[in-house]
Amino acid sequence: MSSVPSNKDELEFAINSIFPKLMADYRSTPESHVRKSGVEGNVKGTLISVSDTVAYLIGWGKLVLKWYRLKSQNQHVDFPETGYKWNQLGLLAESFHDEYRNWKYDDLLIELESTVNEIQLLISSLNDHELYGVAWYEQWTLGRMIQFNTSSPMKNMRTKVRRFNREFT
Repeated sequence: MSSVPSNKDELEFAINSIFPKLMADYRSTPESHVRKSGVEGNVKGTLISVSDTVAYLIGWGKLVLKWYRLKSQNQHVDFPETGYKWNQLGLLAESFHDEYRNWKYDDLLIELESTVNEIQLLISSLNDHELYGVAWYEQWTLGRMIQFNTSSPMKNMRTKVRRFNREFT
């Protein structure tokens, strides 16, 4: 199987194979460390907390769901998000960190699970053609847009969180 999913089964597998491992890593992070800065941030040279990485994944997951909802209702979508351009993803990441900063860590994990469940339900409701057979945003298929914002950053965050847990806990 290639590292980049090219059909519905591969997309589901990509998410289902990384997400439980990521959640186990999140759950193994001691509560006393979840707000410590020490995880390599998405903006070069910055350090964020484990909680921030959860907020980041929630933020992107919710954006994917919002994009799909709006597009399926033939409404305009501001990609990546209203007030942000694609070259401002660092600022967008920081907005996710801010949005969830005061959430309890357990609530963040519940929210992440819920968001990923919604994405999995969306994927299961679509067929291969809807996911990979037609351009959905510019040259990208919906399946690629989902993968760019779920399994890919999950793998990235898991590497960073595991490194943090080895070094700081």
